[in-house]
This record gives sequence, C-alpha cells and structure tokens, in this order.
Amino acid sequence: MDTSKPPQNAATLHSADDANAQAHALVAEDAPNLASDDALARILAAPPAAECPIMVLLVGDQAVIAEGVREALADEPGIDFRNCASWEDAVRCAEETRATVILQDLVMPGTDGLTLVRQYRLNAATRDIPIVVLSTNEEPLVKSAAFAAGSSDYLVKLPDRIELIARIRYHSCSYLHLLQRDEAYRALRQSQRQLLATNLELQRLTHSDGLTGLSNRRHLDQYLAAEWHRGTRDKTGLGLLMIDVDHFKAYNDTYGHVAGDEVLKSVAHTIEACLGHSLDLAARFGGEEFAVVVPDTSVGGLRLLAEKIRIAVEDRAITHAGSAEGVVTISIGAAMVVPSAAEPVTTLIEAAGVGLYRAKHDGKNQVAVSG
Repeated sequence: MDTSKPPQNAATLHSADDANAQAHALVAEDAPNLASDDALARILAAPPAAECPIMVLLVGDQAVIAEGVREALADEPGIDFRNCASWEDAVRCAEETRATVILQDLVMPGTDGLTLVRQYRLNAATRDIPIVVLSTNEEPLVKSAAFAAGSSDYLVKLPDRIELIARIRYHSCSYLHLLQRDEAYRALRQSQRQLLATNLELQRLTHSDGLTGLSNRRHLDQYLAAEWHRGTRDKTGLGLLMIDVDHFKAYNDTYGHVAGDEVLKSVAHTIEACLGHSLDLAARFGGEEFAVVVPDTSVGGLRLLAEKIRIAVEDRAITHAGSAEGVVTISIGAAMVVPSAAEPVTTLIEAAGVGLYRAKHDGKNQVAVSG
C-alpha cells in the first residue's frame, strides 16, 4: 500500500465539452417528465365533461329524420350535428367528426344498423362511443337484439325533442367523462413510471462512485453490514477482498492524474467483470483502493476469485514504467469469516487489510489470505 498518497484524481475535472454533453443529456432525460407535466396540466385545465362540446353523428339515409334531428338541436348550445347517409362511410365519419354520440338508424339500404353497431364496437377509435339506435319498431326482441349488438340506448323515431336532447347530453357527458378519466389514468401511470425511474437513478447515483461507476464507500459499508447480519443469522461465510493498485503514486507522477483516472476506471471495470455471482459487490474503498464483498464463500473460493482479478488486471497490459513488471498490477488481501453478533463488521475489514499489507510487503502483484 503506497504510503504517500497522490492528490485526488480529477474525477470532477470536466472539460467544457463534457459539461455541455451533460447539460444536453439532462435536457433529454427531462423531456419525458415535461411531456407528462404538460399532460397533467392539460387535464387539470380541461372543463368538466358536462361543459365540453358535443358532436352528434346521425347515420341514416332518411332526409326527413336528419332534418328533424337538425331542427331539434338547432338552438341547443354546445351541440354540433353531422349526418352520414352512406353506411360505407359510417365508421370513418365517426372517427373524423370525433362524435360523442352516434344516432344509428336501424334500417339502411345495403345493410342493417346492428351490423354497423358491431363494426363501431370492433374499431378502436369508435368502440366506446355511445350508440343510440333509432327505429320505428317497438318489439322487445328487436330492442334486445340492439342491446346485444352493443348499442347504448334505443329510441323510437322520431322521439320528443326534450327526450332526444336529454339522452344526447347524458350519453355524450358519460363518454367525455370516460375520455377524461382514461387520459388522467394514462398521465398518472406515465408520471408513476417516471417517478420510479427517477428514484432508481437517484438511488444509483447515491450508491455509485462518480469516477469508476462502482459502489461508493457509503454503499459498501451498508452492504457489508447487511451481509454481516445475514451471515450471523445463517451461519455462512462472508469474504472480503481489499485491492490496491501497485505503485499508483509513481504512475500519477509519470503519466499524470488524467491517465491515473483512466487506470482506476480500467481496474474497476476489470474487477466487476470478474465477479460471478449476483450477491458479489465491488466498490471503490478510497483513492486507489477497491473492495469486493463475497457472501456465501469459502477460503478457497475467495482465493480463486482474487487470483482471477489479479491476473485479469495484469493481462490488461497497461504500461507502467515505474513497475517491476512494466505494466499496472494490483495487490490483494483476502479474508473470510463466519460473522458473529459478538464481533463488529470491522473485524473482517481489518483482517483483509492485514492480508493486503502482507501482499504489498512481500513484493506486490500477489494475493495474501489473512487468518
């Protein structure tokens, strides 16, 4: 372990380009949040369903019926009227006019009204629009068939003006309320997803080392304490590797702190790539030192992992003129204990530290198991 520590490597020294890139990234990340905020603002600003404009679409070929409905609605505020005389255009017309209620004639040339009702219900854009079937037939079986096909109401044409307007307003208000509710649910779900993603990212940043991307010291201490508690309960072995980059001060002095930062990143990525179990945790302990928590392990398994990491770092062949090997190497201290409530977690840290001291003292670029 190098006794003379180099100045802190410039994890916080970013160029102007880096700052601009980060600013653009933050704007991009905030775009979905802004969209969600706009959607919520739009929903809150929307008038109640009862005050929204109503679009009545009559689908029928009888001009006298169309004229009667038009006259009945002529003086009604907030109600617009359209007539579609061709059954082939009915679904398209309902989509384009954004009808809030459809008055569907039961009998039309070339088809029947119930076939059109089924088509409305099969179309994603029209399946929820209220449909009022208009007919001269008052037979209960016909009415039953209309409701079975998907109609919302049934009126014998031409109904009284007051009744017609009341039903139109009732069905349109219900439909507009449904649209507002669905939009609010969609915005709420989107907001919840974004909140979850933000919380996860915040947790990641809170737990991460800014330079290497590994867990930081705070998260390491929390995780080690949790695994110590679990090992105490389950009577399972808990291992710890303490890793130090050999001759790191000399590397900084020779190649500069920016190059030193790159070495730390490379070593960190190499350590993480060597881990084989989801419970293993790699962290930056401080400076050029790293730690690996290895739950549910044995002394032999811990030594094998340590050697795997040591060899992998040496195989990266990062040039280091100040090293006897000519490349960047690491020394590793390993310790494994079965946790006990009678001992603090620092017992394991100190044991691994003893191993690391021995590895450095005996020539570096090696693994020493303590205990």
